[in-house]
Parts: sequence; structure tokens; C-alpha cells
Amino acid sequence: MTSDLLETSQALRGALARLVRRLRAADVDAPPLRLGAVLGRLEREGALTTSELAVRERMRPQSMAETIRELESQGLVQKAGDPTDGRRLLVSLTPAGRRLIAKTRKRREDWLAAAMAEKLTQRERDTLVRAIELLDRLADG
Repeated sequence: MTSDLLETSQALRGALARLVRRLRAADVDAPPLRLGAVLGRLEREGALTTSELAVRERMRPQSMAETIRELESQGLVQKAGDPTDGRRLLVSLTPAGRRLIAKTRKRREDWLAAAMAEKLTQRERDTLVRAIELLDRLADG
């Protein structure tokens, strides 16, 4: 691997990390990261068991159980029996959980759109549109 690629990868990682931190800082009403990650996972993948969530989020099962209890106490998730296996409990989003995700996403997207309008020229925004395809390819790889 060339030093140019390593330097580019370090710069990209750093820029993405700063952007993510900036997005989080702009949304003071967003749930804490560990809670938001679980809510997002449930939105993307649908109902999962606590064990499945723990594996996917790389958390200890005990920590995930605590996270689920916290989300449940806030009315953001609910547990129900698995229709195909009555021994399992599935965790899913409640309507309030879906609304929270939608509001959080909208605030962050509004902030990002305003920042792009303020800080980037039209040509730079066009370049960013093309770069998104490349970032998606990296993320999916």
C-alpha cells in the first residue's frame, strides 16, 4: 500500500469522524449514542432479540439488556413473543421510537443541508454528490 493511500485514508477517516461529531453536537436532543444505535438498528433490520442486538452492536448481552430496559422505560421499544418461536422475545420500535428517529434524522439533515449551503460552492456541492457514490461503495465493500 502506498503512503499516498495511507495518508488519504487517515484524512478521510478524520474528516468523517469530525463530521459525525459535528452532526451529533448540532442535535442536543438526540438520544445518547448507544441508545440511538440500537434504535437505528431496529429501524433498519426490524424486530430482533436482545442477544441478536448485542451481537450486531458488539455489546455484552448484559449491557444490551440494560439498554433495552432503558429504551423500554422511555416507551421507545417494546418486547413481544416471537410468532415462530414462543420461547424468544423480540424487541421492536414503538411509534414513539419511530417518531424520535425521524425527528433526530430531520434535525441532522437540516443542519447538514444548511452547512453545505453556507460553506460550499455549487461546484463543491456537485463534487460532494459524486463523492457520495464512492463513499457508498467503500461502506458496502
